[in-house]
Amino acid sequence: MQKTALVIGAGDATGGAVARRFARGGFHTVCTRRTPEAVAPLVAAIEAEGGQATGLGSDARDEDQTVALFDRIERDIGPLGVVVFNIGGNVHFPIRETTARVYRKVWEMAAFAGFLAGREAARHMVPRAAGTILFTGATASMRGGSGFSAFAAAKFALRATAQSMARELGPEGVHVAHAVIDGAIDTPWIAERFPERYKLKAEAGILDPDAIAEAYWQVHVQPRSAWTHELDLRPWMETF
Repeated sequence: MQKTALVIGAGDATGGAVARRFARGGFHTVCTRRTPEAVAPLVAAIEAEGGQATGLGSDARDEDQTVALFDRIERDIGPLGVVVFNIGGNVHFPIRETTARVYRKVWEMAAFAGFLAGREAARHMVPRAAGTILFTGATASMRGGSGFSAFAAAKFALRATAQSMARELGPEGVHVAHAVIDGAIDTPWIAERFPERYKLKAEAGILDPDAIAEAYWQVHVQPRSAWTHELDLRPWMETF
């Protein structure tokens, strides 16, 4: 049957690289963001490389849309073997300037949406006793930094959800993993706002999205006798 992977939050950096890597591995990769237009260039790039991809629009924070997304993929494309949740929500506000709207929105994006994706993935994968669910975390998954109360709270919650799912679903044959991405990623956003940091790219001092994607692929192909639940990825020069 057609191997199918879903990347929720298939952006221009990590999500896009993960989608391309699984497409190269033989998966029909479904790429989602808020609108299908946002993922159209990524789908075109995958197809140009000889892979199969579909771009769909979906608000990952909306329960009905998420349920419909998973059901549509299973019905029209193929059974999901991999689901990657890659939505960020990284914002910086001093605590006295963090509004309820900001806090709630970040939680919805980075935590609640992850719960919905994980639940729906489990609903489809457990009856087949197979599948991989990968959650993208951050430095904030491990410790809260000054000005990152909303982001850290959401990423802590996502990590806890991943831990609970791993304990519950591992015995059911579903591999759940959480990746702590600890460091700046090679993106235009970093290049524009942190040019001095971006210069470290020449020394492999910032994370390469393709390298992150390869790590995700290696987690997926692990044998059941040696499953990784949590991995941390950082440049060699990053302090921790």
